[in-house]
Amino acid sequence: MKNNNYSTAIIISLVLHGLLVAALLWGTDFAMNEPKPAGNTIKAVVVDPNLVNQQAQRIREQREAAKQAEQDRLRRLEQQAEALEKQRQAEEQRLRQLKADKLKAEKEAREAEQERKRVAAERAKAAEEKRKADEAARVAREQAAKAEAERQAKQEAARKAEAERQRQIAEQRKAEEAKRQAEAEAKRAEQERQAQIAAKKKAEEEARVAEAARQEAERKAAEAREVQRQQEAALSDMFAGLEAETEQRGGARGQFIADETQRYGAIYTQMIQQNLLVEQSFIGRECVIRMRLSANGLVLDASEEGGDRSLCRAAKAAVVKVSQFPMPEDPAVIERLRGIRLIVSPQ
Repeated sequence: MKNNNYSTAIIISLVLHGLLVAALLWGTDFAMNEPKPAGNTIKAVVVDPNLVNQQAQRIREQREAAKQAEQDRLRRLEQQAEALEKQRQAEEQRLRQLKADKLKAEKEAREAEQERKRVAAERAKAAEEKRKADEAARVAREQAAKAEAERQAKQEAARKAEAERQRQIAEQRKAEEAKRQAEAEAKRAEQERQAQIAAKKKAEEEARVAEAARQEAERKAAEAREVQRQQEAALSDMFAGLEAETEQRGGARGQFIADETQRYGAIYTQMIQQNLLVEQSFIGRECVIRMRLSANGLVLDASEEGGDRSLCRAAKAAVVKVSQFPMPEDPAVIERLRGIRLIVSPQ
C-alpha cells in the first residue's frame, strides 16, 4: 500500500513539472523574422520572472495540497482498516466465546443428566433399603412386643410378690416408726421450749439495742437539723447575690451548673449503689429517689418517687448509711444538689 502511495506522488510530481515547463514555453516568443539586409540583428525574448515564480509557487502549492490530500486519504484508509481489524477480532472473540459457552452448556447438560441418573439410582437404592429396613423393623417390633408381653407377665408376678414382702416390712417399720416418733416428739418439745427461752432473751436484747440506737439516731438527727438550719441561714445571706448573678449570666454558666450537677449526681448514685445490699431480684429494676441535703452534704431526708418498692427501701437504707455526700465549692451547684433526684438501678 505504501509503494502505491509513493508511485502516485511521483506521477503527480511529474505532471506538475510538465505543466511548469509548458507554462514557461507558453510565455516564450518563437516567431522568427526574416533577416534584414542591413546586417546581423539579435532579438532577445524576455521571460517575466514574477510570472515564472507565481507559476512555480502555484505548482508547489498544488503538489503539496495533493500530497496532503493523499496522506489524509491514506490515513483514513488505515484507520478504517484498523477499525475493521478490531471488529473482525471482536467478532472472532464473540464466536469463540459462543462456541465455548455452547460446549460448556453441553458439558453441563451431560453432567446434569449423569447426576440425575445417579440421584435416581440412589433414590431407588434408598427406597429398596428403606423397604427392607421397614420389614426388618416390623419383624423386630413383633418380636419385641412378644418379649415385652412375656416380660410384663413375669414383672407382674414379681411385683405381687414384692408388694407382699413390702407390706410386711411396712407394718414392721410402722410400728418402729411410731415408737421413734413418740421419742422424737418428746425430745423436740424440750428443744422447742429451750429455743423459745433463748429467742425471748435474744429478742429482748435486740429490742434494747435497737431502742438505744434509735434514740442515738434521733439525737444525731436533731443535732444535724440544727446545724443545717444554722448553715442554711448563713448561706442564704451569703449566696443571695451570687444566685441572682448566676441566673443573669445564663448560657455557658448554666451549662456548667448542669454538667456539674450531673457529674455529682453520678458520684452520689455510685456511692449509694456501693452501700446497697443487692439482692438477685433487684437486677434490672430501678428506683427513683429524691434526696434533700444540707449545704455541706449531710442527708436531711430521702424519699422514693417511683420504681420498685423493695429496691427503694434498700436504696434509702444505703443513703442513710452514707449519711453525708461530697459537695462542690460552687454555690449554684450546691443549691441544685440540695434537692437532687437520682435513679438507682443495680447491674
